[in-house]
Amino acid sequence: MQRLPPLPALVPRNHAGHQFVCYADSCSGVPGAPHEAAFAAMNAVVSRLSPQPQFICFPGDEIAGLTADDEALRGQWRYWLDREMLWLDRKAIPLYHTTGNHTTYDRASEAVFRAVLAHLPANGPRGHEGLAYFVRRNDLLLVFVDTASTVLGGEGRVETEWLDQTLAENADAKHKLVFGHHPVLSVNGFAGAHQRDIEPENGRIFWTVLTRHRVLAYVCSHILAFDVQVHGGVLQIVTAGAGTAHRMPPEHEYLHCVQAALDDQGLRYQVLDAAGRIREWLQWPVEMPASADWVELTNDNTDRGLPDAEQGACRARLTAYRITGVLPPAGDASPQTLVCAGGTADALPAIWIGLTGRENRMTVLMSPAAGRSPHHWYGPAFRAGERFSVQLALHTGMGPGGILWREDDRAPWSSLAASSPWGAERLSWPIPVSVGFDERGPCGRPFRGRDLRVHGCEEILTLDGCRQLGPHAG
Repeated sequence: MQRLPPLPALVPRNHAGHQFVCYADSCSGVPGAPHEAAFAAMNAVVSRLSPQPQFICFPGDEIAGLTADDEALRGQWRYWLDREMLWLDRKAIPLYHTTGNHTTYDRASEAVFRAVLAHLPANGPRGHEGLAYFVRRNDLLLVFVDTASTVLGGEGRVETEWLDQTLAENADAKHKLVFGHHPVLSVNGFAGAHQRDIEPENGRIFWTVLTRHRVLAYVCSHILAFDVQVHGGVLQIVTAGAGTAHRMPPEHEYLHCVQAALDDQGLRYQVLDAAGRIREWLQWPVEMPASADWVELTNDNTDRGLPDAEQGACRARLTAYRITGVLPPAGDASPQTLVCAGGTADALPAIWIGLTGRENRMTVLMSPAAGRSPHHWYGPAFRAGERFSVQLALHTGMGPGGILWREDDRAPWSSLAASSPWGAERLSWPIPVSVGFDERGPCGRPFRGRDLRVHGCEEILTLDGCRQLGPHAG
């Protein structure tokens, strides 16, 4: 058999950094079952990484599970650990797990989880020993939470007091990552308390803890997709591509693993498919020039901008707007245009940024394909009759989570809410823009307030951290 070449791994940019792999939801452990071959393909990719990861995180659903036969469940675990993961030297490369809905669905399955993974630390909260825990690796804190605990009532709930205490006691950790199975923020429109997401109020408290302690990312799985969002400056990274390919929408999703490097400059990751190709990537946090240096856009100069650039494996586009103005008095709820890009007499604008409803909700509509319904993103609301100021960014490397907003340069970025499986990567650039009205002219959803001003900035980003500034950056 021909030996495949190594796959270059991202490595830290200093000796004190960390590099690791995350993948999940193989749902395997059954000899000859369909997921076994898919999981083997992803294991082959991870085994080709050079250098090999320092550790691997697997946030849940290793095996098919969901059986009342405890011996059969143990057999699946034995096959997964002793046969499917035989390639991995777990003494040299630790493998950290979280609970999941396929593996810890009742008291008996929790007992099996504790027994077969008895090497995991037992430093979790009372009642969750062996199911939740933390690991300190020098300046890196890894916290693994239990989002399916019977102690709390089952799937879609997570303990927060111990998490808060653990993060506080490890406040000196330079980098903090939290891992769990269920997302807090809905992915690709697949929403549903408990079964798909953590219960909303529990999730709100959980996310407040993450932001208060400046956690870099919450890494989870469960939804069969790769997805990244950011809220209050904390990333949610969903990676659930290790085996269940038959349930993944082929037009949007694919088998994958995430290889990441962490250092003083932040987090970089690459998403590798079953052939070892880079499908998505990100460097976070993003760096931009101060908004005071952005160029004001008028309806005479908005055709300037960077030319189109190859995206995907090596390049992404970041386009940002600083939008200020005074809103009209309350009353009319019809849409108001802030920035409109693209569109013709017979096609909707490629992207429309404006305000909708009586609450003046920031709304983004994208229509990259003629004749198709636009997809919607929703952000903050603003008070009628008052001055407002907001920044909005489009990051083509972040999928639907790449439509971002913040109040000012010092505030953290957050993704706008959406139900779309795609984002600004579907737009064709450059796109001439208009300010205060759409392409149908002054009668097309005009801004009804006053003093509307828009400043813009464009960059081409690369995985190695290089940036090419566009004309809108001055």
